[in-house]
Amino acid sequence: MKDIVFCSNNCFVLYSAAVQAKNSENKESVPSLPQSPMKDRPPKAFHQYSNNISTLDVHCLPQLQEKVSPPSSPPIMFPPAFEAAKVEAKPDELKVTVKLKPRLKAIHGSLDDCRPPSKKWKGMKWKKWSIQVVIPKGSFKPPCEEEIDEFLKKLGTTLKPDPVPKDYRKCCFCHEEGDGLTDGPARLLNLDLDLWVHLNCALWSTEVYETQAGALINVELALRRGLQMKCMFCHKMGATSGCHRLRCTNIYHFTCAIKAQCMFFKDKTMLCPMHKPKGTHEQELSYFAVFRRVYVQRDEVRQIASIVQRGERDHTFRVGSLIFHAVGQLLPQQMQAFHSSKALFPVGYEASRLYWSMRYANRRCRYLCSIEEKDGLPLFVIRVVEQGHEDLVLTDTTPK
Repeated sequence: MKDIVFCSNNCFVLYSAAVQAKNSENKESVPSLPQSPMKDRPPKAFHQYSNNISTLDVHCLPQLQEKVSPPSSPPIMFPPAFEAAKVEAKPDELKVTVKLKPRLKAIHGSLDDCRPPSKKWKGMKWKKWSIQVVIPKGSFKPPCEEEIDEFLKKLGTTLKPDPVPKDYRKCCFCHEEGDGLTDGPARLLNLDLDLWVHLNCALWSTEVYETQAGALINVELALRRGLQMKCMFCHKMGATSGCHRLRCTNIYHFTCAIKAQCMFFKDKTMLCPMHKPKGTHEQELSYFAVFRRVYVQRDEVRQIASIVQRGERDHTFRVGSLIFHAVGQLLPQQMQAFHSSKALFPVGYEASRLYWSMRYANRRCRYLCSIEEKDGLPLFVIRVVEQGHEDLVLTDTTPK
């Protein structure tokens, strides 16, 4: 067999056929292994290098082909900003919206990491809630406050304070009980003992005028005239608001004039429906609320005298926090010892007052003050009435 000599890196390599025969004998002596699924490797060859140093066995390595890189893609050119703004979306383009579902969270180390969670807790720890709103057809009338109060009262879910006692005070002009609406008759003003009048009923009377301080003058004069005049609307006595048209005899209560659609003006004049102008008027007054201080001018000394002169009284006379229960009396033989240069001390006088307590700094109690007679001289008695304590009685010969 011939020998083949290769020249590589300035070295001579001798390849002989005898070496191949030797390799085949070695392969037969070694038991064969099962073939692996991998691809067969290239056969090994022993090479002998002849040089001046030594003889070496070298394995022949397979030569790998160089991978050719793909050609580089050309750079992408973006249009300028002003040109991109001009580009409009075509109506025929298809828009696709992708919704990503949240990934299921699994407990680390469990066997059901890849399985969806079971619904065994449905109805126990979570429920699916849905709402349905039903709008009734046609007009819907909301319930009024009285219906709501009655419904809450049936349910028994609210706690209400005791009802306020009914106000039985009656206006001597319009004969209506209690305070009126702010944009109407308004509040009641005291005219005399147990005699009341609505603010606007008195203010819109023909004779009454208001001073700069807020006093209403000639209210008693209007009351005496109203007792003889009949209202054109309700046909009851007490009408004091007349039409300001010359020779017009129509007269109304203030509340009846509003119901009859009379026209009120800012200069405190009124025209009945027969004489009022058609349409709206620039001087027309449509709001009657009075928030300023207004009172009825009266003679308080004469009013107190009339109270004292009356025998049995069914009314309470109060000045501030002082309430009079009995005025008392003085006999001729008591006049010399039961008075001073500034005051009288009638025997039987009794009054009560609510004032600060002598025991507690933040409470009030009731003080009953009375005048008695002892050894021909006045005796002043104060009884302290306080809840949780016995009455304390203080007496002395002088009021101080």
